[in-house]
Amino acid sequence: MAKVESFTLDHTKVKAPYVRLITEENGTKGDVISNYDLRLVQPNENAIPTAGLHTIEHLLAGLLRDRLDGVIDCSPFGCRTGFHLITWGEHSTNEVAKALKGALNEIATTITWDDVQGTDIYSCGNYRDHSLFSAKEWSKKILDEGISDEPFERHIV
Repeated sequence: MAKVESFTLDHTKVKAPYVRLITEENGTKGDVISNYDLRLVQPNENAIPTAGLHTIEHLLAGLLRDRLDGVIDCSPFGCRTGFHLITWGEHSTNEVAKALKGALNEIATTITWDDVQGTDIYSCGNYRDHSLFSAKEWSKKILDEGISDEPFERHIV
């Protein structure tokens, strides 16, 4: 079985919240796809409850597209400590961290339930499992801790 980079990361050494470039893949036609680790809480010390994480996921899907070119996907980690962000092209971790900070700030301060896309039976596979309250509270907590553009030392953006 192929080694997966994320599983070689020493999760006891990282200092969340942070943004980390996991990998850049080059396509046969010169395209670049980048994969980022958007780690919102410290691994093995905390996990965002499913309903809040689910709502953050739905909100980041649009809010990160508003802030970064080339967003392909933003998907939660099964451990509920953050997200994979997949983009076309290359972005610095500083640029991604600033976009994440802006998106979380919007969630914490201005988003209402009417702004959350995909929360009905037709547009979500588990539409009952959402919590805007939890999404807002976790966003505030993450912002209070500061988002770093480095995983092993705190370099707050």
